[in-house]
Amino acid sequence: MGLIEGVMRLVFGGGRNVVAQTAEVFRVNAEADAQRGFETQAAALNQFGAEFAVPRRGAFDRFMDGLNRLPRPAMAIGTMGLFVAAMIDPIWFAERMQGIALVPEPLWWLLGAIVSFYFGARHQAKGQDFQRSVAESIARVPQVVENTKRLRELRAEGVGTADTNGDQQLAQAALKSTGNPALDDWKRSLV
Repeated sequence: MGLIEGVMRLVFGGGRNVVAQTAEVFRVNAEADAQRGFETQAAALNQFGAEFAVPRRGAFDRFMDGLNRLPRPAMAIGTMGLFVAAMIDPIWFAERMQGIALVPEPLWWLLGAIVSFYFGARHQAKGQDFQRSVAESIARVPQVVENTKRLRELRAEGVGTADTNGDQQLAQAALKSTGNPALDDWKRSLV
């Protein structure tokens, strides 16, 4: 009994397992591997979360964000308002347009540049998104062509669709004329 106890204490004693430690040389410990994978994934998620976390912003920052969102809607609504004003009170509208006629040409150029840059940046971003979506669509073309080809093969009009594969009884049954009551009635009405 003492010999077996000594061997067991040698193998499993002291909080270690020689068999498990030896096996881990040849095969990864699944539990430890899963724990390492979990820790790696948790660290990546924490990093992504920190990257996209929005710091607490003050009233001034929120006010400026709101102010940055105003020009496009203000210009669109203002332009529509001008059309409505021209229809409701043409004299009032004409008086205002006379005032705009006095604006010097360099100021118009400046306004045009500001509006172009403001809307141009958005147009460029949307254009790049559009080009990306076109590239993705083009990448799917071979799969769509293959799917279309397969679907066309399933059509009943295709050659060989009704092929009997050499089954003589099936071929004779397909060629055998069966009665068509509607056609028979039509033929009788002609006589």
